[in-house]
Order: sequence, then structure tokens, then C-alpha cells
Amino acid sequence: MTIFVAISIIILLILLAQNRIQPAILFFALVLIYYMFDLIDVKNMLNNFTNKSLVTLLLLLTVSIVFEKTTFITSISNKIFSKSYNKSLLKMSFLVSFFSAFLNNTAVVASMISVIKKNRFHSPSKLLLPMSYAAIFGGTITLVGTSTNLIVNGFVIERGLEPLKLFDFIYVGIPIAIFGGLSLIIVSKFLPEIKNNEKKVEYFIEAKVDKNSKLIGKSILENKLRNLEYLYLSEIIRDEQTISPVNPNEIIQEKDILVFSGDVRQVEILNQFDGLILEHKRHDAKNLVEVIVSHESNLINKKVKETNFRTKFDASIVSIKKADETQSSKIGNTLLEVGDNLILAIGKDFHKRDNLKKNFYILGDINIEEKLSFSQSLVVLFSFFAVLLLSLFKILPLIKGLFILLAFYLIIGFLNSSEIKRRFPYELVLIIGSALGIASVMINSGVANYLADFLNNSFGSFGVYGSFIAVYLLTFLLTEIITNNAAAALSFPIAYVTATNLGVDVTPFIFAVAYGASASFMTPYGYQTNLMVTSVGGYSFKTFIKSGFIVSIVYSAIVIIVIPIVFPF
Repeated sequence: MTIFVAISIIILLILLAQNRIQPAILFFALVLIYYMFDLIDVKNMLNNFTNKSLVTLLLLLTVSIVFEKTTFITSISNKIFSKSYNKSLLKMSFLVSFFSAFLNNTAVVASMISVIKKNRFHSPSKLLLPMSYAAIFGGTITLVGTSTNLIVNGFVIERGLEPLKLFDFIYVGIPIAIFGGLSLIIVSKFLPEIKNNEKKVEYFIEAKVDKNSKLIGKSILENKLRNLEYLYLSEIIRDEQTISPVNPNEIIQEKDILVFSGDVRQVEILNQFDGLILEHKRHDAKNLVEVIVSHESNLINKKVKETNFRTKFDASIVSIKKADETQSSKIGNTLLEVGDNLILAIGKDFHKRDNLKKNFYILGDINIEEKLSFSQSLVVLFSFFAVLLLSLFKILPLIKGLFILLAFYLIIGFLNSSEIKRRFPYELVLIIGSALGIASVMINSGVANYLADFLNNSFGSFGVYGSFIAVYLLTFLLTEIITNNAAAALSFPIAYVTATNLGVDVTPFIFAVAYGASASFMTPYGYQTNLMVTSVGGYSFKTFIKSGFIVSIVYSAIVIIVIPIVFPF
């Protein structure tokens, strides 16, 4: 049994690292396999999906939908930028960390991206990646700051230990937010400088030659398509054949698809050419929306023409900017990947679709939901923090307070059932519920014990402290290879058994897993906020390595030094 479980975990790690199959499917499939082989019974398997921490997380994510409708983040953010770059950077970092300590950090980052892009003092590329890091810092300050902390608390409860409290994380999280924020000044030296007024957002834009177009029969040069100010004719697609580079004397033919590269904001220039039909004109859309393909999207690794895109989203793709800067010759043949930027021409039903949040991070100026008024926003702010304070002083359990708050928002109309249905994190439920089962199988089968013994033998000469550091580094490495939640799920049983075998308090090892799983700084794909800013800020993988290395050293030093002081072995 031990060998079977060990092999299954190795296969799970490999598949997670390849990022071809959604983590939710992999975790759920593995726990089902364990059930089929009687490694876990049905009662325990199902109980994991009603774990108290999982329910708390779901309530928190649902309630945070209402907070996203407030205008606080945007209003405050507009006042933090000044001529001094370092002051602006630090104010932004601490603001983002504060909000991320209590709210979904993905929502915080999404709200801040447009604010940063519009600031008139500094290049967005010098601020966007630090903002993502600050959101990660903030998530480590409270139990509800990130789903990773709540997942770890779920493991704690499942093992019959005392649950973690709301502010147990502040002793390590606040130093991380302060010194991590200061380290961003050094990180800024490695970030590209792309001025707002110098940056052209390069996308590929397709336009089809209509059968009655006056362009037909004339050359590229004669049609004056050669020297456009903002757009460049990069290729022509004719009968599924690509003509590239395009000769100035090439004659335009009926049904040619002209592929331009350049600034998508200048796409209206093409309207001056007779019979040149743009994708968004065919869709008759009134709005263009910029989105990023999310890590949970069902579109990943599919060609555009295979996705039935228009039917699914009531939108068509006007242009694409690939995350890795590559581009196929035709939008329809483009393989969609995590982090791809899309410009969508949307129809009237676009905002009603239930699948938007799952597939995209929406960056455009389109508001999917109406914003609350200032007075309504105050009600949301005070009611939310009232629940947190009541939990802090043990007057009302957090889970009960969130249930009451959810009911309150539904009754007064700040939230409705369709929004809950659209935003419900089904994948997260599968991952966490399955991960709890997998962790128990790892412990019961002896796999966790074997790995714990390996760590103790390897680092035993350094004592308990050495084993503690080993657990942290293991989780730290896993979170850069796979997702943060998956890293926590696989590391916790090892940490638990390591502490048990050593006969020491398990608490510092629990926090080693929690903080190690959040330490995703060196890759764009390890954490969703990193992914959101990658293409918008024009960051290369090399930029993440340089910047993330510095932040990781500061972050890890604080974790390794402070945790054993606050939570002795």
C-alpha cells in the first residue's frame, strides 16, 4: 500500500507540474482511486467536503463579491501616487497588503491594475509586479488572507488539533509585509522601464476583405496599407495559406484575411478602408473588453476555432497577445494558453454569462456588476469588519458571523443568487476536499512517515530547527513548481508526522507549511496575481527570477527566524 500511494503522489506531482490537466480534476480523481482501493472510506471522504475551514473559505469568497462592488480600493488608490517613486511604491505596497489581509487578493489586484496603468507619475511596469508581491505579503497576515491559510487550518482541524485563530498569523505576517515592502525598492531596480506614453500594446488584429471591397485588384502599396502609423501589415492569409512577409506589390484578393500587428487601441484606423471587415464589426459589439485567460479556464490548450467562443461567451476575439510573445498566423488557429491577453468584442449577453470568472481575469473598463454607492459601501465595510472583530473577541464564531453576513447582503439586495452561482469556486471545493482525503491517506499509509524520516535523516544533524527549515524549503520549492494550494496539501502530512516523530509542538511546522505555500515569487504561474500582471507589465521569466529571488530571501529569512520565536518547538 505504501508503495502504491507513493507512486500515485509522484504521478500527481508530475501532472501538476505539466499544467495540462486542471488541479481540481487531478486531486478529485486521486481521492476517488484511493476510495476504490479502500484506502479511505466514503464517510471520511465526504466529510472532508464539509470541513469547517472549507465552508469558512466559501463563505468568505462569496461575501467578498459584495466588497468588490465598493469603490474604496479605487478611491484610496488614486491618492497614493506622487512624484516620488519610492514613496509611491511603499504606500501602494502597504495599502495592497492591508486590503489583501482581509479580502480576496485576486480582486484587490484586479482593482488596482487599471489605477496603476492610469497613474501619471510612474511607469506601470515599475509598479505592477511589486503590487502582486504585496498582495501575497498581505495574504499572510490573517487566517482569511489567503485560501492557503484556510486550507492548512482545514488539515489542522481534520487531525483533531486546535484550530488556528484569525490573527495567529500577524506575528509573522506583519514583519513580512513591512520588510517585504521595503525589499521592493531593491526589486524595482530589476524591473523594465516602459513609459505610459511610449508603450504600444502589441496585438495581432485580423480584418477580412469583403467581396465588394474596392481594395480588390490593387496592390498593398496602392491601397496605402503599407505605412500605417500605429499598425503594421504583417501577413496575409489566403485560402489557408500564409503570405509573410508581405510584398508591397502583393495584390489584394477577395476573402483575403489581413493580419496587422500593433496598438489595438488604434484599430479604428482600419475603418477608413472600404470593405475591410473587422471581427468586432461583424459582432456588432458596442464595447471592447480586455481579458486574460485564467489558470482555471477550460480554453487552455485549445485552438480558438475549436472553442465555440462566440456561443459560449457572446463575444468574439478581436486580437490576441500571447503570454510568451509568440503568435500563430491566424487567430482561429491560435492555441490559447494561461496568461494570454485577449481583446473581446462583446455582445449584449456577455455580462450575463456564468462562465466569465472561471475563464478570464477581466481588465477592461467594463463593469460586470454595478458599483455600490458610498453609503452602501460604508455598510459593507462596517458589517464585514464587525464580523471579524466579533470573531476576534470570541463573541461570535467566524463561520456563524459570515453566514449571518451573507444572509444580510442577500436580503438587502447587495448580492443575488445568480452572482453566487456565477462565482462559486467549484474547483477550489474539489481541490480542498480531495486534498484533505489525500493527506489522511498519506499519513495512514506510512508515506508521510517515510518522507518525514528522510527529512530527519538528512537534516537531523541540525536538530529540530534543521527539520523545521527542511519542511519550509520543501513547501517553498513545491509552490514554485505546482500551485500554492497543492503545495500545502502535499506538505502538511509530512510536516505533521515530522513534528510528531520528533516529539515537539506541531504548531511551528504548521506555519512553515502555510508560509512556504504562499512563497510564490519566482515564476509567473505559481500564483494567480503574478499571472495577472505578467503580460500587462511586459515581464519576462528572467524578470521574475531576479525579482523573486530577492523577495524570497527576505521572506524566507523572516519566516525561518520569527516562527520558532513566536511558536516555540
